[in-house]
Amino acid sequence: MSRIGRMPIPIPEGVEVKVKGLEVMVNGPKGTLSRELHARPVVKVSDGQVFVTRPSESRKDKSLHGLTRTLIANMVEGVTKGYEKELEVIGLGYRIEAAGKGLILNVGYSHPVRINPVDGIEFEIQSDRQRNSIKVKGINKEVVGFVAAEIRRVKPPEPYKGKGIRYAGEYVRRKVGKSGV
Repeated sequence: MSRIGRMPIPIPEGVEVKVKGLEVMVNGPKGTLSRELHARPVVKVSDGQVFVTRPSESRKDKSLHGLTRTLIANMVEGVTKGYEKELEVIGLGYRIEAAGKGLILNVGYSHPVRINPVDGIEFEIQSDRQRNSIKVKGINKEVVGFVAAEIRRVKPPEPYKGKGIRYAGEYVRRKVGKSGV
C-alpha cells in the first residue's frame, strides 16, 4: 500500500472539507479551494480526518492513491497557511515595480516586461541596494509555482555572470569565460 496514500489528513480547526461526488471542496480562513478528482480513489471524511482508499492493487490505482491524498493535503495546507515562493532579481540596473496588482520588470531588454495579475495571487516586492526580490503568495500551490516559474522564465540566470531571475537559494553553476591569449 502507498505509504503516503494511507496516511490520514488531519483537518485543522476552522477548516471544512466537503466531498460531493468527484469534487472536493476545502474552506478555511484564507479562502476556498475546490478540485475535481479522479473517479478511482475513494475519499471519505470522518472524525476530523480525510481518508483516501483505493479499490484495487492495480498499478494505476496505486499511482492515483498517493496523488489524490497529496492534492487534498495541499489544499488543506493552502487554506490554513498559504504558499509562498521567493525570487531574486540579480543584475546591475535590473528593477522591479508594482503596477496595480501586477508587476513591471526591467531586466535588460529594450522594453519593460509586464506580468499581469492572476486571481488569488499576491506579489510582495522588496527592493534595496543589495538585492531585489519578489514574493509570490497564494493559497493554491500549483498556481503559485506556475506564476513563479513564468516570472523566472522572463530572464533565467545565465552561467557566466549569474545575472537574471532565480529562486531564492537556487544555485547557479558558473562557467569560466573566454581566456585571454
